[in-house]
Amino acid sequence: MHETSVRVRYAETDKAGVVYHGRYLEWFEIGRTELLRSRGLAYSTFEKEYGLFLTVAEALLKFHKPAYYDDVILIETRIAEIRRVRFRLEHVLRRRETGETLCTGHIQLACITPDGRPVPLPEALLRRLEKEEHPEGKNA
Repeated sequence: MHETSVRVRYAETDKAGVVYHGRYLEWFEIGRTELLRSRGLAYSTFEKEYGLFLTVAEALLKFHKPAYYDDVILIETRIAEIRRVRFRLEHVLRRRETGETLCTGHIQLACITPDGRPVPLPEALLRRLEKEEHPEGKNA
């Protein structure tokens, strides 16, 4: 599991100070970007080295409690499943101060060519994904 955090900015809230629901997907993106970076692979490097893209094939969010202006949000991200062409990341967003769960969900990423065709995940990426999350090389 990888953890990072963000502080809710005023521009991310509505008139009542509640975070707009679309921001949660952006925080999921921060979580997955930082998880990959912690494994030694930035998105930009992946695209340059392999000429491939990771695209969101599925997104699911479940809202538990609202986030508010100036909250610090802890983003927990873990690899839940790895398949030939795609992998799924699970996310938990918590209010850092209290530990309350605000939102849970997952994002499934598929590996595609520049023209949108699905292709197997490169072996080097698979090794990086499996290395720490699945120390025995087993998929969830």
